[in-house]
Amino acid sequence: MVASQPPNIPPFVMQPPLMNVLVVTTPTIPGYRIKRVLGMVTGMTARTRGVGGKFVAGIQSMVGGEVSAFTYEIEKARVEALQRVKEQAQQMGANAVVGLDMESSDLQGIIIISASGTAVVIEPELTT
Repeated sequence: MVASQPPNIPPFVMQPPLMNVLVVTTPTIPGYRIKRVLGMVTGMTARTRGVGGKFVAGIQSMVGGEVSAFTYEIEKARVEALQRVKEQAQQMGANAVVGLDMESSDLQGIIIISASGTAVVIEPELTT
């Protein structure tokens, strides 16, 4: 772990933001106007727990409460899918993604996280 990272925060969450690509779940961004719509962007990742993770999860599920090994993998997958959306938007020339939707599925023990939204170019609204 890097010394500058706060403890208890997984390293994948501490990644630097990607070139100021703003991502929102709403169709608009207050204070900004959509100058150009570039199209749909998607990001997907599939994860499975290794034998160690399944063992820890099995013990935690017997005791009850949160299964932290599973939560860690889901959060890691969410961050990866979102990062892929941002990368695709940036490659298209966007500075924002609106209408972000994230979905999760379980396919025979494999967790699939997908994210999709609309890549746009935004600019601040002029106030008069």
